Amino acid sequence: MHLRKGFTYINEKVWSRFSLFAKMNSLIIVLFVPIIIVYTYSNDVTFKVVSQELQESNTKQLTFLSSQIDSRIKQMMDFSLIFSKDPNVQKFNGLNIWEDRYDRMQTRYVIQEKMALQAGVADIWPTHYAVYSQQNKDVISNHTQIPNYDDDYLKRNMSGKWSYGNGETEAPGTLKSFYWFYSDSLAQPGVLTGSNLIVEASFSYQNIQNMLDTYKAGGQGDPFFYHKGEPPILNRSVDTELTGELIRYLDKHSSGTQSQHVVKLNGENYLVSTVKSSYLDWQLVDVVPLDQILGPISVSRNLFYVSMFLLFLVGLSASILLYRNVQRPIKKLIRALRRVQRGDYSVRLQADNRNEFSFLFHRFNDMSRQIQDLIENVFNEKIRAREATLKQLQAQINPHFLYNCLGYIINMAQLKDEEAVVSMAYNLSAYYRYTTRMEKETASLGDEVKLLVNYLDIQKLRNGRIEYHIDIPADMLAESVPRLMLQPIVENSVIHGVSKSYSSGEIRITGERSGGICKVYIDDDGPGLTPEQEAALTGKMQEPLQEEMGCGLWNTNQRVIHQFGSGSRLHFSKSPLGGLRTAIIWEITAEETLLHYSQLQGGHTLANDHC
Repeated sequence: MHLRKGFTYINEKVWSRFSLFAKMNSLIIVLFVPIIIVYTYSNDVTFKVVSQELQESNTKQLTFLSSQIDSRIKQMMDFSLIFSKDPNVQKFNGLNIWEDRYDRMQTRYVIQEKMALQAGVADIWPTHYAVYSQQNKDVISNHTQIPNYDDDYLKRNMSGKWSYGNGETEAPGTLKSFYWFYSDSLAQPGVLTGSNLIVEASFSYQNIQNMLDTYKAGGQGDPFFYHKGEPPILNRSVDTELTGELIRYLDKHSSGTQSQHVVKLNGENYLVSTVKSSYLDWQLVDVVPLDQILGPISVSRNLFYVSMFLLFLVGLSASILLYRNVQRPIKKLIRALRRVQRGDYSVRLQADNRNEFSFLFHRFNDMSRQIQDLIENVFNEKIRAREATLKQLQAQINPHFLYNCLGYIINMAQLKDEEAVVSMAYNLSAYYRYTTRMEKETASLGDEVKLLVNYLDIQKLRNGRIEYHIDIPADMLAESVPRLMLQPIVENSVIHGVSKSYSSGEIRITGERSGGICKVYIDDDGPGLTPEQEAALTGKMQEPLQEEMGCGLWNTNQRVIHQFGSGSRLHFSKSPLGGLRTAIIWEITAEETLLHYSQLQGGHTLANDHC
């Protein structure tokens, strides 16, 4: 209820102050702003989801590549461990006291075959193995060039970890191989006793490069293998300028086992992901251009904003066009109507264009001319109607009724019955507010019913025996009737009907519509009238007003005839409640009947019931 009142207040007090041009522009803004807000929110959510999925996917792919490299390294280490336990390898490191030259050659051949077989298992990951016998100062390898035995070389590289390079002097910036040396010694790791068997496992940087190329072919990134202080291992189609910028960034920012962050390089944003190898102490780095991947989303967003801006300009242009062709003529018409309202009936409008408003201006000019010609007759008729209305109002404002109500309020106030005081004051205020309004001579039947409720509630407070029921179809409540048409008849039922009955008094107001006739019945359960009295009362309604005759019913009958024509009247008969029934019968025009049927097709009949 309060919300509806708030909307009504805004519509009447605030919204009505704006012109049509301002209202249309406001509606355009109200239409566009939520759309832009919702789209912006949706675009941000999409951007974040895609960015997050991209980061997660990149991390998973890079982790998978790192696990593949670690898996191959683990296979090499496992083979070295198993290979060192091979009988032929153990025999190669033996004393060779009872063996002849052929047996030693056969042993070397078998060892080389096993190393070659293991190295050729996967073409994408070629490996090199060498077995050093510290006992015999000999070496077997699947290298094309078999290295010479060197104790210093072995002692220098026996760290127990994978190393980049074997300690040999090479040109700066040269890419090297990864080495791992395994000894079957039970002594402290890295310490050779003079009779150890050492297995050397190595693979070239090209193995890493091959896997980087395979990874890059299936994604958007540009991966490389990085270790601070060493030349990076790059894929073969790398962007050298971008990689150089990124390496300088990585040299300054150390990262842990796994990291992912956005870096701005050369004015663009890149997603940099790093995963550290478990065995090599190197980092697998992938750089993905975020602006290229997420760029279509940004382009789509910008296109939407441009489209909305263009639509806003089109809407604003349409609003301006409407202002020039509709708002301005309406303003001219309003100014002219205000001059007519002030009594200047000589005003005339000139149409600049031939459109609907030119026709309206011509009709307005005809109306002003006709009003100017008939103003004197209308003015005199209005004076006579005002005098008749004043007499009717004076007849309704009964001082005795007012005094009784005020006396009731005083008595209830003394008895501290605040509810009764408030109810009587509210109904009395509404009753006299309505009866003293003189700006219109007609009112809707619904307003008349509201007045009856106020009046009967007052009578019910004064006389608790009174009960009333109102049942008028909702489609009749919009009918325009003379003001104070029902109240005098209801008052007559209260004074001459219910008040003269010692039982509980009942008043019933009902209505019906049949064809072009509307009827409202006022029934009471009072003593009623004899048939002769009913006929006499009906006859008095057709005669001039006499001094001994009450003016309430006569005035109502005359105003009904004057409003609706000679076929309308008041009719008196015996009520089904036992008292008097007063029927108000009036005719409605064909246009009103057609409007009534259209309303029935669009809705349904409602009923009011008050008691």
